[in-house]
Amino acid sequence: MKFTKMHGIGNDFIIVESIQQTFTEPALSDMSQKLNHRKFGIGGDGLIMVLPSKVADFRMRMFNPDGSEAEMCGNGIRCFAKYIYDHKLHGDTQVKVETGDGVKILKLNLRSGSVDTVRVDMGTPHLLRSEIPMRGEDNGRVIGESLKAEGQKFEITAVSMGNPHVVIFEDNLDTLPLSRFGPAIENHKSFPKRTNVHFVKVHSMGEVTMRTWERGAGETLACGTGACATVVACILNNKTSRNVLAHLPGGDLRIEWLGDNRVVMTGSATEVFSGDVSL
Repeated sequence: MKFTKMHGIGNDFIIVESIQQTFTEPALSDMSQKLNHRKFGIGGDGLIMVLPSKVADFRMRMFNPDGSEAEMCGNGIRCFAKYIYDHKLHGDTQVKVETGDGVKILKLNLRSGSVDTVRVDMGTPHLLRSEIPMRGEDNGRVIGESLKAEGQKFEITAVSMGNPHVVIFEDNLDTLPLSRFGPAIENHKSFPKRTNVHFVKVHSMGEVTMRTWERGAGETLACGTGACATVVACILNNKTSRNVLAHLPGGDLRIEWLGDNRVVMTGSATEVFSGDVSL
C-alpha cells in the first residue's frame, strides 16, 4: 500500500489515498494501530484516509494511534489539503472537505506552485455541556468549573470543535507533569467520549503558549482543533482578543474567532516522504 508521511507543525500523519481502494471498518482501526506505532510501523499521530464524497470535493477520515476515530483534526486537514493539491487530485485553491464534524471549507495559499499554508474555516464552537459532551445536571456552558483528577483540582473550560476539549490555564508549562494529568483528565468519568486536554499560558491579549494531551494519542507537538478550542476558552474567560497567535511545541497557528461565530485557523503543512508498506 502506498502512503505519504506529512506533518502540520509537528503533528504527523500517514496519508493513504483511497479513492478507488476500499477498506473494511475493523481493518482501518487495526491498520491505524499498526502503521502509527513508532517502533514497529511508520510512526505517526494519526492515519488519514483520502476518500470520495457525495457532499463535498473529498472526504477525510482520521484514526488515532489507538485505533479510535476522531471527528475532526485541524492539523490533519491542512495536510489533507496539501496532499490533494500537490498530488494533483484537485486543481483549485479552494476545497470543500467532508469530515465527521461536517463540511469544512479550506483556502490554499501557494508558494512556488505547492501549498505552503492552509486557512481552514473550522465552523462554530459548541459550548453547552451536552455538546462537549460532559456529564452533569446543568446543561449550560462549562467555564472555570472545578474538576478533580489525580488528587488535584483544576479549573476547566470545555469547548467542542466537533471533538471534545478541556482548557486549563497554567503559567508553569515547563514543569507541568502532563503525562500524569493528561490521561487522568482524558479518561475522567465526566467525559463519556473522553477528551483532549490543553494547558495554556496567556502572554498577552494576542498571544498564548499551550501543551496538549490528545485523546487517543498522548502528548503531541500540535493540535489544530485544540488551538481553536483554546482561543475560544481564552475569550470566554476574558483573557485574549479574538485574533490570537498560538505557540505550540511544533510551531505556531493563527486562530481567529470571527464575529459570525466561526473559528478560522491558518497554519502550515509539510510533506516528509512517501513510500510503500506491507500490511
